[in-house]
Amino acid sequence: MMRIVRGAVLGVVAALALSACGSSDKGGSDNPLGQKPAGGGGNVVVGSANFDESKLLGELYAQALEAKGVKVTRKFNIGSREVYYDQVKSGGITVMPEYNGALLTTSVDKSSSAVTTADVNAALKAKLPPTLAILDSSPAEDKDSVTVNPQTAQKYNLKSIADLKAVAGQLTIGGPSEFKTRQQGLVGLEKKYGLKFKKFQPFDANAQTTLVKLLKNNTIQAADLFTTDPTIAANKFVVLQDPQNVFSAQNVTPLIYKSGVDAKSQAALNAVSAKLTTQDLLAMMTRVVSDKEDWDTVAKDWLNKAGLA
Repeated sequence: MMRIVRGAVLGVVAALALSACGSSDKGGSDNPLGQKPAGGGGNVVVGSANFDESKLLGELYAQALEAKGVKVTRKFNIGSREVYYDQVKSGGITVMPEYNGALLTTSVDKSSSAVTTADVNAALKAKLPPTLAILDSSPAEDKDSVTVNPQTAQKYNLKSIADLKAVAGQLTIGGPSEFKTRQQGLVGLEKKYGLKFKKFQPFDANAQTTLVKLLKNNTIQAADLFTTDPTIAANKFVVLQDPQNVFSAQNVTPLIYKSGVDAKSQAALNAVSAKLTTQDLLAMMTRVVSDKEDWDTVAKDWLNKAGLA
């Protein structure tokens, strides 16, 4: 799953910064955290990407593990999947909140045509490196989307991404820099719908507010927004239907470094997945994005309500 925005330059900067502090990136070795992989029953290193929902999910996982007596180290705000995936592969991060479809087509099998949750997970299990595994997927799903402002939707009578073909050349679309090169992005939109936009406007990881503002005032007409983003409903933005399934299932799913996460820890993570719904995620993100609450407080409240704290 992409987030706003994890540009290549930012990924490099994040990686260098983490390396400099001796706690996160490669640091001249195969282990990006400069430490031995966390063994079963030992310290579990929970990571997150550099966007609010990933940090919220990382906190959910961390607190759920701690409630079971597991020692946890948090390594949040690492960067994009292009940055953190190698850290998980080497064991520097042992638990990472993921989105199964985006993980598959970004880092595991870019040519995959799997669409459903079951097919995506089967493909991941077949093709992930032997050191890695996915745990249970939650019903909670947060997809990338092509979302337009209401004036654009009305002007061109847009309901589906397919409706954009005749007008995409007149429109600017905004999103993470990775959206330009990913299959679940402009590459897939051109391949499956024949779309060529007038311009692509990338945004960095801290530019969510700017992206929404520019979409609202029609400086850009379309954007890659995530379907649990509360600004969609608040601004009456229109999420276009995706009949060609450029955006596959994107269920919240823990990615783990297998030898670093024992059976007790796996059970704690699976318990979160069993209860987390899309509506829960939207409600929590509304508190984080709209109400400006801290994600650790929001995570704690949900875990208490779910009986997992």
